[in-house]
Amino acid sequence: MTTLERPGVLTSEQLRATAEHIASLQLRDGLIPWLGGHYADPWNHVEGAMALSVCGLVTEAERAFEWSRRTQAADGSWPMETVETADGGTEVAEASIDTNQVAYIAVGVWHHWLLTRDTAFVTRMWPVVRRAIELVVDLQLPSGAICWSRDAEGVVNEGSLLTGSSSIVSSLRCAMALAELVEEPQPDWELAAARLAHAVARHPEGFIDKSNFSMDWYYPVLGGAVTGQAGIDLIDARWDEFVVPGKGCRCVADKPWLTGAETCELAMALDAVGERERAIQLVRDIQYQRAEGGGYWTGWVFPEEQFWPGEQSSWTAAAVILAADALAEHSAASGLFRGETLPRLLAIEDCDTHCYALTGGKK
Repeated sequence: MTTLERPGVLTSEQLRATAEHIASLQLRDGLIPWLGGHYADPWNHVEGAMALSVCGLVTEAERAFEWSRRTQAADGSWPMETVETADGGTEVAEASIDTNQVAYIAVGVWHHWLLTRDTAFVTRMWPVVRRAIELVVDLQLPSGAICWSRDAEGVVNEGSLLTGSSSIVSSLRCAMALAELVEEPQPDWELAAARLAHAVARHPEGFIDKSNFSMDWYYPVLGGAVTGQAGIDLIDARWDEFVVPGKGCRCVADKPWLTGAETCELAMALDAVGERERAIQLVRDIQYQRAEGGGYWTGWVFPEEQFWPGEQSSWTAAAVILAADALAEHSAASGLFRGETLPRLLAIEDCDTHCYALTGGKK
């Protein structure tokens, strides 16, 4: 792996150390928790596997994907929280499911395919992706948004989250790419993705109001629902509210807490709309959060000027690696969040025509 010279931030050796920090947290069954002794969730687990793959830790990444394959429920889901037990095993800590967490397996599998071109891996993981995406699409509302959760008793929460639905747009596109790769087209996923992207881009008022969180601000761009100049305008509209010059991005608009993961995700959103220099500067800005050994502190608070909480989370480290890879355009998967290698979204005006074709001309 060569030095990531374009962003001028991190060397390959530094990124390898960051990946090894993630690997040091991985449990023996392959699960990647937030940090030692903490729980894991399906979304951040997959993001950790993606970061491992980028840095050449393919065996560790595939152990993580194998955990996902082995533990998936028959309905396609994983629980929100899984923890390590005293004997080194794992158990469910929160049995509810989050649709965004479930869907993200498609992003991880497509990303790993781009890096490895391992057909056997895709063959093994395709049924896992198919089950997960079918569950998520089944929870789409008439508005196009996706219900955000289902509790342990099977009761669906019909509220929708803008961040989660934005991320699912990306997941659906990756799932569509995998479907094309294995020659099992899923046209209903194409419709679901178009309707969801339309809801995110044109009707954000239809989601539960979490606008105080920076993720609700930039995720419509990062997920690919808002693109081009519209994406730049969306980010510019609240830039001064969330970004502290030279320090990074707030997690919450009215809290003095700057977080590395949100800063790096914002950088990837900027990169997706061509704002490369601003993206690079953000990744530079949060290098004060790098710890000895390659990990990253989750966040930093001011005016106290201290790291909080006092933890080096796997998902923060993973976000740094994925942002650095995207900005350096180093790996074969570096363009994923720019939409490269992904099928286009249907325009909403094309959906009726698409439905008509799928039904053999019957309305």
